[in-house]
Amino acid sequence: MGNSIYDLRKKIQETQAELNHLGTPVSEIPEMVDSANLIRSNEYLQKTNSKQNELLSTYEKYSGALEELLSTVFEIQNDLKDIVREQSSLLSKPKRVTSSKNKTKTTKK
Repeated sequence: MGNSIYDLRKKIQETQAELNHLGTPVSEIPEMVDSANLIRSNEYLQKTNSKQNELLSTYEKYSGALEELLSTVFEIQNDLKDIVREQSSLLSKPKRVTSSKNKTKTTKK
């Protein structure tokens, strides 16, 4: 599970870097016709949209893995609490076996 979370976090960082690398939309060039500018703008928007969708998908997997990890941690925490309670109750119980042996020895004398 730890490797999965690490891999997902690494993928998130890579995708964010790729998205940042795309930069800002290309500014319009006055010499080009409007349709060429629209095509260039559309290509940019498609690339950024694709990267953002990839990023959202990876974040969804990452958060799911983290939730699973937290669930496991809470289960372990509850198990440890139960163990501590059990050990504490064992330590706080009076030692009846020892006292009954002493009583029998006293009566035999």
